[in-house]
Amino acid sequence: MAPDISDSFTKFDAKNKNYMKTKRTSEHTEVWGPHIIKLPEGVIPDYIALTPYQMLCWRTMGKAAKLRAKPNPKLEQQLLQAHMRMRPEEYVAYVWMSTFIVFAISTAIAALFGGLLLAFFNVQPALVLVFTVLLIAMPPLLTYMVLMSIPGSKAKTRARDINKRIGAAMSFISAMASADVNVDVIFKELAKQDIYGEIKHEAEWITRDTELLGIDILTAINRAAQRTPSVKFQEFLQGVVTSSTSGGQLKPYFLQKAEQYEKEGKLEMKSQLESLGLMAESFVTVVVAFPLFLVVIMAIMAIVPGGGGDSSMTILLLQLVIGLMIPMSQFGFIFFIWNMTKESTM
Repeated sequence: MAPDISDSFTKFDAKNKNYMKTKRTSEHTEVWGPHIIKLPEGVIPDYIALTPYQMLCWRTMGKAAKLRAKPNPKLEQQLLQAHMRMRPEEYVAYVWMSTFIVFAISTAIAALFGGLLLAFFNVQPALVLVFTVLLIAMPPLLTYMVLMSIPGSKAKTRARDINKRIGAAMSFISAMASADVNVDVIFKELAKQDIYGEIKHEAEWITRDTELLGIDILTAINRAAQRTPSVKFQEFLQGVVTSSTSGGQLKPYFLQKAEQYEKEGKLEMKSQLESLGLMAESFVTVVVAFPLFLVVIMAIMAIVPGGGGDSSMTILLLQLVIGLMIPMSQFGFIFFIWNMTKESTM
């Protein structure tokens, strides 16, 4: 029985029996192992190297990071998902060194300002002490917190990029599978498509594992599922492994996933349009109608004698509403809408 196919794939012949089969190059599966890859002439391998500053941090704080830093599997996973080419101990050394430099700079600035306040402004010593302690403690603390959150933030950014491009990538994969292309070749071709963003980089890692490290395609896909930051892409890769190991067919699975992500993309777009409509109504109410009503009331109170307020104070409030409240609320709505539409565009 031919599978149900959406309108996007009606051009494929569902009656063809070969449509439901996975093409195999030979009867016996060739066992791949480590082998030599001959690069084109003039090509230099891309080695993983630290920047000069990161190397300085590693040479300075590397031993301390190895001895005193506790194992942090979460940081290791975040570095892997963010595709940051650093080991956890190297990143910890980088964070510690940066925090120490900021601490030294903030200490010098705090001592300078504290001395100036005591010498020239006659500020109470207690206030100077509080100011100095805050100026010394806050910058290093913020530096440490920001640097430790960078891998997780980059991983989430990659996950959002994968989620918004996964529908188009599934269409490409299903079209390749319908042409009886092997799975390893599909991911190899996907790794050449810059339009798919971070999915391209995930496919590059799968191709690297199969062609350079000699790992079989299912193990490479399983490893990619474990390190990808996107839950959707992880479920897709795990489904590929499960379908292959259980004897299922991959082409119907690819078509089903392409149709599923296409429907999810339409629902998400519809939800975003509804949110934009709600934001437009809120913008008219909060930014246009309410300030206009407030300005009219204040103007009447300032003009009418005995209107219930000091005219100078009313004029000051009018200036604050017109010059501060309205522009800030407009820029806030613009930034929110821009940020929301930025995540949805490809």
